[in-house]
Amino acid sequence: MTESLRNPDLDPVPMERRTWSRWHIAALWVGMAVCIPTYTLAASMISAGMRWWQALLTVMLGNLIVLVPMILNAHGGTKYGVPFPVLARASFGTTGAHIPSIARALVACGWFGIQTWIGGAAIYSILTVLGWIREDPAAARIAFIGISPWQLASFAFFWLVHLLIIVKGINSIKWLEAWAAPFLIAAGLALLAWAIVKVDNVGELFRNESGYESSADFWKVFFPSLTAMVGFWATLSLNIPDFSRYCKSQRDQAVGQIVGLPTTMTLFCFIGIVVTGATVSVFGEAIADPIQLVSRLDSKPIVIVSLFAVLLATLSTNLAANVVSPANGFANISPKRVSFRTGAIATCIIGVLIMPWRLYNDLGGYIFTWLIGYSALLGPIAGVMIADYFIVRRTRLDANALYDAKGPFAGIKWRAMVALVLAVIPNIPGFINAATNTARSDQAIFPRVFDSMYDYAWFIGIALALVIYSVLMIGHGSTRAAAKEVK
Repeated sequence: MTESLRNPDLDPVPMERRTWSRWHIAALWVGMAVCIPTYTLAASMISAGMRWWQALLTVMLGNLIVLVPMILNAHGGTKYGVPFPVLARASFGTTGAHIPSIARALVACGWFGIQTWIGGAAIYSILTVLGWIREDPAAARIAFIGISPWQLASFAFFWLVHLLIIVKGINSIKWLEAWAAPFLIAAGLALLAWAIVKVDNVGELFRNESGYESSADFWKVFFPSLTAMVGFWATLSLNIPDFSRYCKSQRDQAVGQIVGLPTTMTLFCFIGIVVTGATVSVFGEAIADPIQLVSRLDSKPIVIVSLFAVLLATLSTNLAANVVSPANGFANISPKRVSFRTGAIATCIIGVLIMPWRLYNDLGGYIFTWLIGYSALLGPIAGVMIADYFIVRRTRLDANALYDAKGPFAGIKWRAMVALVLAVIPNIPGFINAATNTARSDQAIFPRVFDSMYDYAWFIGIALALVIYSVLMIGHGSTRAAAKEVK
């Protein structure tokens, strides 16, 4: 091994330290899936015209689809005990691997800041309900940063909670996810029970009419929604080796993900549908934001417990989905100087510097659309890695060579880069239209045909990358035969 390419956090995890069972992986997904964006996903599809069951099936189908690359990419992590940036060296090279790992890390930093702001908002709501805060946030804003002192203090406190857990390492995240999972499920079911008890006729919650005049109108909404649903976890389909490397067996990582991901996402989207429908009957308006909802409940103890659940859900999602990946990605840049903890702290600092309250408050849904769209563009990276690991190498790697600056994986692998670029190019025009909020309008920068292609961005990207890379590697798979298989 070359010392400049390794450190204790990036080295293969020995078998005696692989203590994650299928329950830990399932709990990890419960902790990540239970968050405010999950709660509001189906509601956004219903507002676009879908019936409740159509929205729910779209969520389930999207998660079953993304589960496939999730399990496939997790295989290498479990078999060789290496994190995502190291596994990416097999296809992109020891230097080229920085491109996919940093691309993934930047998305995570954006999400980290926004989720931390959401958690801070829950703390602010708790303090307001208790009567400890009596300020007008708009009037008390600090000029430079645009939020009030109490809002800043709430955000800073939640940020510090992340930091305290991070400095204790990956095992503290494992412990939090395992402890939080049953509580979050119980909290969600309690919210569902509240909705059912509060309405006079439960059947009214499921009688929304379709907003489409024809089936063609439905499909125009369905496919972009499905792509967005897949894109919701497309980033995790890349860095899932960061967690699966701690699993005892392939069965544990696969079963844990199958049990944890699609079931939790579908359940909490269903809870979001029912509870949002109940708010129309109870409050006279649809309240899709759970923080706003629990703030309007009558009992202070119930409000506090409910907001604590929101807080815990946000914390568990943020630590697993938005800290581990950039921490390993930044550590991979300079392993001798940057550890997992250092990379995680850098993620936290970047999350503050981007001023996430401006992004969330000023651009709201646009930022979420942008981030989900950007993650869908990462599909080609998954395509290259899956093709390299399963088609070219047949899951056989020389793990030590991944840490060798002069070995077969040294430098930049141009075939992976060519496949990545060619697979991304068809989606760029549609992405630009979406990012500039001009898609399907007369002001669109690129023709509408690219918007239609972008509806399938993740599918197009991962398929093109897989095929192009496989073709480019024909006759160049000799490393497969020479690889030392690690049992």
